[in-house]
Amino acid sequence: MTLKLYFHPLASYCHKALIALYENDTPFEKHVVNLGDEQSRAEFAALWPLAKFPVLRDEARKQTVPESSIIIEYLAQYYPGKVTLVGTNADQARDIRLRDRFFDLHVHEHMQKIVGDKLRPPGFNDPHGVEYAKRQLQTAYGMLEQDMKTRAWALGEEFTMADCAAAPALFYANFVEPFGDAHPNVTAYSKRLQQRPSYARVLEEAQPFFKYFPFHDRM
Repeated sequence: MTLKLYFHPLASYCHKALIALYENDTPFEKHVVNLGDEQSRAEFAALWPLAKFPVLRDEARKQTVPESSIIIEYLAQYYPGKVTLVGTNADQARDIRLRDRFFDLHVHEHMQKIVGDKLRPPGFNDPHGVEYAKRQLQTAYGMLEQDMKTRAWALGEEFTMADCAAAPALFYANFVEPFGDAHPNVTAYSKRLQQRPSYARVLEEAQPFFKYFPFHDRM
């Protein structure tokens, strides 16, 4: 098969890439990476020395494509499908990238800070960093709450790369810093994302691995 995705079913950024692939029924071969296994990690690092997933390998074009947003743009360019995730003109594409960055940098990153701190050994925690991350998440929730008053998806009526970014970011963030009653529009949006067939499939495939999520008792 031409396309190979190196990923892990629990990893949030991998969810983002998988949503894009499933949205367009793009044929690809799955390669699950276990970073805790020396051989699996070494094989992955040989492909991408930074050993961070997801990574897409296109054998037909001899291209190795890292980073979830770049993967989605690459797919849109060389393997387009029925759902145009990156926009059809420059203005729309810029708006999509901006919102994609919003979810990655201002929701996803802070969620991962809290999750990562939970995994640290005793005595190496960063309580100040965690509190900052929680405040930033609350600010992001507040901004998104206003945006989603009149929108079905991140930018309106069309599902885009921004929604691919939002789905895992919000799914996991709600467990580490709950949306609460003050953000009903965010809650409703996150539920719509989870019910979207592409992400529902990703979550179903991730189900056996949720026990390894540090906040699995809240799920």
